[in-house]
Amino acid sequence: MSFDTRLAQISARHRELMSLMGAPDLASDKYTAYAKEARELEPIVEKIAALQKARSDMEGLESLMSDPDMKDIAAEEFYALKEQLPNMERAVQVSLLPRDKADAGSAILEIRAGTGGQEAALFAADLFGMYKGYASTKGWRFEVMELAESDLGGFKEVVVSVEGSEVFGSLKFESGVHRVQRVPVTESQGRVHTSAATVAVLPEAEEVIAKIDARDLRVDTYRSSGSGGQHVNVTDSAVRITHIPSGLVVAIQDGRSQHKNRETAMKVLASRLYDLERSKIDSVRANDRKSQIGSGDRSERIRTYNYPQGRVTDHRINLTIYDLDGMMNGTKVSEIVDALISEDQAERLAALS
Repeated sequence: MSFDTRLAQISARHRELMSLMGAPDLASDKYTAYAKEARELEPIVEKIAALQKARSDMEGLESLMSDPDMKDIAAEEFYALKEQLPNMERAVQVSLLPRDKADAGSAILEIRAGTGGQEAALFAADLFGMYKGYASTKGWRFEVMELAESDLGGFKEVVVSVEGSEVFGSLKFESGVHRVQRVPVTESQGRVHTSAATVAVLPEAEEVIAKIDARDLRVDTYRSSGSGGQHVNVTDSAVRITHIPSGLVVAIQDGRSQHKNRETAMKVLASRLYDLERSKIDSVRANDRKSQIGSGDRSERIRTYNYPQGRVTDHRINLTIYDLDGMMNGTKVSEIVDALISEDQAERLAALS
């Protein structure tokens, strides 16, 4: 099927749906299904309409170029549209790519200190601040679900719920090993050390909770380790849930309520189980691709944050940004995120051609 034929079919289907929705005595479930499909097609149809209008305008302008009085004006507009046309065609092609249904939803972000001891924990806390700042620029809700601090104020581990539109689609390429090169606060000789932290981004999977068999779970409660003073927990509020078939274990103690901790643990467990299934598919897909973008390979060193040189380099796409402060406060994260998404789209388009 040709590209233009496919575009015509999509536009025709959208028109058909709009007509069906206007039918009298239409059952509510049918209306809901038609409306959902129409909403999904609408952004694509708008891009198709813009592309078709540009092509039509170019034909009209080309004919006007034979008119001596209109030649110069028509030529200027014609070549301006001709320059825009490849980008418009690519936008339509990208919108036709198979879409990961998880991209539109929220995500669970897990950051853990890796090699480097206390410095790695401090870097994990810096990454937490970076993603919190980025979430703020996007208008997302950023809520800590579990936190284990280190002695110097860093994070051994932090689990965050990030809620909003297109969260997973934006953050999914952040999974992997993040490396930092800088002089640690514990270094008295001023030497640059290399430390690391790992990031995992899991698609939120609330619907998976209903499918988890309670017989596959072992739930343990225990005394949470409080922060001292009035915050010491005096009840067994911490919850550890083990999913026996997979061996996955989730322990949550940050909340004051056992019920809340269990709810949070189930949410994290569901996302990890969902991610486990997705990873099996992604690993097969990665074998057919040159890049690890989108493969879910969390053992891969994906990015280096070099403090002496004030730069951040993403090794998968060889992109370097010389604004470390902007990156760490979250305002520059979108530059790398957008570049990773564009690279992934380009690879998938190339695979289809």
